[in-house]
Amino acid sequence: MNDVMHFSTGLSILEISYILASVLFILGLKMLSHPLTARRGNSLAAVGMVLAIAATLLFHEKDGEPIGNIGWVLAAMAIGTAIGWVIARRVKMTDMPQLVSFFNGMGGAAAALISLMEFPHVSGELIMKSGMSNGHVLAILLGLVIGTVSWAGSMIAFGKLDGRIGDLRVKAMKYVNLSILAAIIIFIIYIMTRDVAASSELTHLVIILFFVSVVYGVLFVIPIGGADMPVVISLLNSFTGVAAAMGGFLYQNQAMLTGGILVGSAGTILTILMCRAMNRSLLNVIIGVFGGGGAAVTGVAGTVKEITVSDAAVLLSYSKKVVIVPGYGLAVAQAQHICHELDKMLEEKGVEVRYAIHPVAGRMPGHMNVLLAEADVPYEQLIESDEINADMPNTDVIVVIGANDVVNPAAEDDPSSPIYGMPIVRAREARNIIVMKRGMGKGYAAIENMLFFHDKTRMLFGDAKSTLQALVNEVKAL
Repeated sequence: MNDVMHFSTGLSILEISYILASVLFILGLKMLSHPLTARRGNSLAAVGMVLAIAATLLFHEKDGEPIGNIGWVLAAMAIGTAIGWVIARRVKMTDMPQLVSFFNGMGGAAAALISLMEFPHVSGELIMKSGMSNGHVLAILLGLVIGTVSWAGSMIAFGKLDGRIGDLRVKAMKYVNLSILAAIIIFIIYIMTRDVAASSELTHLVIILFFVSVVYGVLFVIPIGGADMPVVISLLNSFTGVAAAMGGFLYQNQAMLTGGILVGSAGTILTILMCRAMNRSLLNVIIGVFGGGGAAVTGVAGTVKEITVSDAAVLLSYSKKVVIVPGYGLAVAQAQHICHELDKMLEEKGVEVRYAIHPVAGRMPGHMNVLLAEADVPYEQLIESDEINADMPNTDVIVVIGANDVVNPAAEDDPSSPIYGMPIVRAREARNIIVMKRGMGKGYAAIENMLFFHDKTRMLFGDAKSTLQALVNEVKAL
């Protein structure tokens, strides 16, 4: 009787803990939608995760037996925590997209390992009743495939973002990928239609399915160009969430299930929003040519006009409205703090300064928001591109720092351009345009940017950080 009461009490505490953890996940995700509450939301979600892990270790029981090997579990957690802490402390802001891809891939790998470990232990009694065709087996197989694709794809995305892996574009690639995907589906159907006494007899097929999924994950991401990486990262993130949800279903773990569903749904919504930001379908992103496959404009496109730092400082200081368009070049130069110093100095002179944030600027969703938040730029100054475009004709100076494709007029003017139809920051509608770049290099879409040759455009060449510092010095001297 006492054992029954102990089991019931432990189970109740476990379930209540999972519910509380799920609530904290939801609240944390909601707070992440605004920069002013994002840090608190992240902390709440972390508390929820700690609660779920602690409750599982203390109260989870199977067949009346508590979890074993607690020492090994705690040791693994300690090692993982130490590694994660060191990486997070040392990573540069420019490497944040790579870090996101790496961490996301680890989540997918964990989900895949769960499936590989659980399949051989599927209950023989369950198989005798319904064969392999049951929800438990389906969750294992889907968790394996989706988690593996997420892991392999994220590792390729990491390599591409880090400059270690280039694009591999072959016309037949999409047909190869479709064939592999069809093979994966056939594998799953075949395994689930087998009527065997033990799942261990099909374990070799599950291992083959794992390796086929690895190949698909690699070939799925490797043709996609750099400009589409924000979409790919959010899509792979949703995959990891779905795979984690499959693990929650297997273990009847409500916290794991809720967390996986939240990550999967948030990643899916973000993927859709990113596609809309580029005015493209997800299918077009996956099999299209944008992001490195477009044909670059060759030959002389026009005359480039330069501006000195002194003249740029005078123009900015005596303006009423200034808009700054940040891009990946700003992140590479680690110039966000100097940029914020410049905008504060201009505001002291009575200039209204705002930042035009394009949804796909940078290499991951929200990259520019994170970059500028690190420099303590007030959230009220960050304006989405579609909102700020209406006021562009009233803008005295627009300063483009390290951005390229997101201000390229070809998106509106050239139907043959690979970025045609993508909403952009309409920089050319401002009264004066200053473009800060190292040189005349092209963006991820590998096409010429005609904005650089516009009559109102003046190029300010040089490293963003040193150039901005020189601007700050000049503005201070005025």
